[in-house]
Amino acid sequence: MAFETGQSLADAVREATAVLSDAGVPTPRVDAELLAEHVLGVGLGRLRAMLLGESPAPEGYGELVAERASRVPLQHITGVAHFRYLTLAVGPGVFIPRPETESVVQLVIDRIAGTERPKVVDLGTGSGAIAASIAHEVPGAEVHAVEFSAFAHAWAAKNLQPLGVRLVHGDLRDALPEHNGTFDVVISNPPYIPAEAIPNEPEVALHDPPEALYGGGADGMELPTAAAASAARLLKTGGYFVMEHAEVQAGWIARHLREAGCWDDVTSHNDLNGKQRATSAVLSPAGPRE
Repeated sequence: MAFETGQSLADAVREATAVLSDAGVPTPRVDAELLAEHVLGVGLGRLRAMLLGESPAPEGYGELVAERASRVPLQHITGVAHFRYLTLAVGPGVFIPRPETESVVQLVIDRIAGTERPKVVDLGTGSGAIAASIAHEVPGAEVHAVEFSAFAHAWAAKNLQPLGVRLVHGDLRDALPEHNGTFDVVISNPPYIPAEAIPNEPEVALHDPPEALYGGGADGMELPTAAAASAARLLKTGGYFVMEHAEVQAGWIARHLREAGCWDDVTSHNDLNGKQRATSAVLSPAGPRE
């Protein structure tokens, strides 16, 4: 789309909001402002001050709005995703971290509060959002991360290297055998969408990598089940495992963990919208090492 020559920033953002709304973008005003902020290279507070004046619309803004209207993810356009207290580099080939995962990270941070040099691993790290947040917010922690996709691993390396996270290019099913029985916490947000399910949002269906979405098998539970098995192998006795999943999978996962015979304190956790989106458990003293 093209804006009129000499159009004010405020008018351009209003027009962009209407265009994005018509395209079905869930948060049109927010996205219109964030695209303007990106083009101008200013903070959001400064942008909103500029919207009250007569600042002109920036060159190239219309092209980015048109790209977003075609449902290219905002984060692919700006090259960054905001997660908890961090700004992460993201782009094609990596799953965009979601706000609901922030509450799963909080479960881990609360769990290890007061633990001296806790050892944590993130299985299937994607962009590195989970591992990066734990390393950033728990400075004494020894944080490891595992990622199978070469594309996602490259993005994770960019985000995790400055924070000292130990990143491994490997499969969450069998990664880190040399660390068996040594971790205080295993956290995972594995792929879990069933094979026949197609995400409703174009940003997800067309732009998130399939290997980050589909969990394997008709019910999507192959990789979540594998993550739980790896957690039982990697954790110390009394270690904490927490995994994100779809709301409809909460009951199945809780039953699976209870029936495995090696987990205590199996607990479902609600996200910010009150949906059961994570399950945690503690490795029992009799926990098998598979």
